[in-house]
Amino acid sequence: MNILDEYINAAPTHQTAIDIFKGEWLSKLPGEGITAGDKPLFDDARIPWTEKQLGSFKGLRILELGPYEAAHTYMMDKRDADYILAIEMNTRSFLKCLIVKEIYDMRNSHFMLGNFIDYLKNTSDKFDICIASGVLYHMINPAELIYLISRVSNKVMLWTHYYDKAFIEENPTAFEHFNGAGSMESEYMGFSHVLYKYYYHTALDCISFCGGSAPYSYWMTREDVLLCLKHFGYGSFQIGFDHTSHPHGPAFCVTAIK
Repeated sequence: MNILDEYINAAPTHQTAIDIFKGEWLSKLPGEGITAGDKPLFDDARIPWTEKQLGSFKGLRILELGPYEAAHTYMMDKRDADYILAIEMNTRSFLKCLIVKEIYDMRNSHFMLGNFIDYLKNTSDKFDICIASGVLYHMINPAELIYLISRVSNKVMLWTHYYDKAFIEENPTAFEHFNGAGSMESEYMGFSHVLYKYYYHTALDCISFCGGSAPYSYWMTREDVLLCLKHFGYGSFQIGFDHTSHPHGPAFCVTAIK
């Protein structure tokens, strides 16, 4: 590689920064003349729904786990959150978040690169709300994540896929990820549950992969996700976006309050 190939010999624009990751963006970015992905994540209905369930984001301290391309961060920042700490472990996603932060002047949003499990284990910080969208089903120990969230915030929003035996058996693509893995009984801090091993397989060959940091993760059932939240002190559940036929596996959104 010639290092001079890394230089941009054109006038600076937002697009030149976005094009560092050309072809890797999932999100459609706001604004005219900007080309990235095609998914409307910067206008995601889950964020105003969460605000309706948990109260206004205005003036709050928010912890976001796995911001990916900063779409939800952007939406909460524009809703006048006072401070957003967004922790991302994927280096490419982290750099995308910094590009988004600069383009849209997200002054109340702060991104850190690293493992949010390690952060949660060691922090004494407290937050008004924790947003954990699209991360629980990427965990090796999902019950541990729910417990750690309960230590730092009395309000949480989770969006997650969950294991459903009937759906998996009827959908060859989903079945392939679980085939041969089986289930195992698990216990974490007094919470007994069943885990189902999910393999990423060829998804790991994609540079835009946005899963966990291991070749596999463990899923819980919908019931166990709710029971786990309850075990660690949460209640007042509100359920939304309950997509039982999601192509990647059943998914739902839940807000909960301690």
